[in-house]
Amino acid sequence: MNRMLPVAFTALLFCAPAFGQTVDSQGAKQLSDDLSRYVGKQALDKGILKVSVEGDAYKILFDFKALAEILPKQGQVKFDFAPYALLVKPRSDGTWNVSMDFSQSASFEFNGPEGLQSTQFSIKDGKGSGVYDPALAAFISGASSLAGMTMASKDAKQQTEASTGAGTATITGTKAANGGVDFTTSQKISNFVETIKFNDPEKGLNFPVTVKSPELSVEASGKGVQTRPLLDLLAFAVANEDEKTLKANQAQLKSLLLAALPVWERIDGNYGFKDFAVDSPLGTFGATQLSTAFGSDGVSQNGKVTYGIKASGLTVPQQLLPSWSVALLPTDIDLNFGGANIDLDSMAKKAIEAFDLNQDPPLSPEFGDQLKADFLAKAPKVVIGHSTVKNKDLEIALEGEMTSFGEKPDANLTVDVAGFDKIMTRLQDAAKSEPEVGQYVPAALMVKGFAKTLPDGRLEWVVNTKADGSVTINGVMLKPADPAAGDGVDNSDGADDSSGGDNGGGDNGGGDNGGAGAKLNP
Repeated sequence: MNRMLPVAFTALLFCAPAFGQTVDSQGAKQLSDDLSRYVGKQALDKGILKVSVEGDAYKILFDFKALAEILPKQGQVKFDFAPYALLVKPRSDGTWNVSMDFSQSASFEFNGPEGLQSTQFSIKDGKGSGVYDPALAAFISGASSLAGMTMASKDAKQQTEASTGAGTATITGTKAANGGVDFTTSQKISNFVETIKFNDPEKGLNFPVTVKSPELSVEASGKGVQTRPLLDLLAFAVANEDEKTLKANQAQLKSLLLAALPVWERIDGNYGFKDFAVDSPLGTFGATQLSTAFGSDGVSQNGKVTYGIKASGLTVPQQLLPSWSVALLPTDIDLNFGGANIDLDSMAKKAIEAFDLNQDPPLSPEFGDQLKADFLAKAPKVVIGHSTVKNKDLEIALEGEMTSFGEKPDANLTVDVAGFDKIMTRLQDAAKSEPEVGQYVPAALMVKGFAKTLPDGRLEWVVNTKADGSVTINGVMLKPADPAAGDGVDNSDGADDSSGGDNGGGDNGGGDNGGAGAKLNP
């Protein structure tokens, strides 16, 4: 089933038409035979996938009901799906014209961990078309649209209803320098609304939440995606479903896995919402703009992974907060984090070389421990990219990295704050009418005491922690290195004097050069 479902929409991706091929019954049979390499002969024999001539094109039909017939009956899965069909027509240049009507009104239900779960969805006036290049195993162009979509799901503790207005999507693909495929895709959907009703007496939950946005957009791009080697792996899986055959052909499997590396060079994506709002019993949380971004290198020796969350015009229900804190709330955030120096290439190649399907497990626990040690020896990093949290009076900027992952990390973090004095003023004013706020004032003053004032008036803290347990702020030792194992001499005072003098006297990392302050300037 996992293999067949995607084929409902991309069945032709695995076949190359002959130049100037005539559309006839013989061509339909050839197309069926070609498809069987990737979906299995049973899918064609059982009528799950059918190929026929439709005018001057081939019709590839995926029948969900036929699929349901071969599923285990004890699973009690019920389908009500109309068949999906692709019309594919060979072009004189070896590519395919592809068109599809994906309008649908469907439902399914099954017994899950929370009892009976059901889902119904509909897609109104869904249409798509494009040009597929078998040589690239990718669409070189494509576009789709729909007039609207609805979805409803229900289980014993939760009910969800979602809907959208009209939507459009486009995709383009080109040959990459490494032989893979570069692609870009863009999608926009209007009037997104999702309501979730929680009803879980055991946890005391019984309330609705509604998420909505007048426009949802998705942008994605990829470089060097290894589409053809990935299809070769799929064909191998179909041809070697039997465990005995798979073990006998594991040398070929290893060769195919290596050929698919690095899977892709880079993939990036971004989800964006306009006038995003969450209605809840506590009030409405919102943002005029909200987006999340993700990026990942493929399997490489020095890979990077990046995440980002950006929001502007943030609002929260003010009745939830003390009045004095409202002015301190951020209205804009831009958070960026991820990883660097990630060596997945060495791990993947060593694992592919070492695994043996004739053993149980195929990779020994000792090998796994060594692989982990080798990975950490390459000093992968957790990275905080330039990030900001701000409102009209205050801006906090930070960035840093961590290069070890034990109880005593080797890390550095630089924090800049503009408007710190306004924070102090608001805390002191609030303490006059709300004495409990006064407890925060000494802590804020202590934090300020560690700061360095930059030329533009911002306050900066450069915090360094090392694997030896030492901690410095702006070059001044806050905590000395831990005593070496077996060292019975208490040399903490000496360590403090020495380290503080070396770092503080020269003002390294926090002196006139501004530490990382210049680096933090966007």
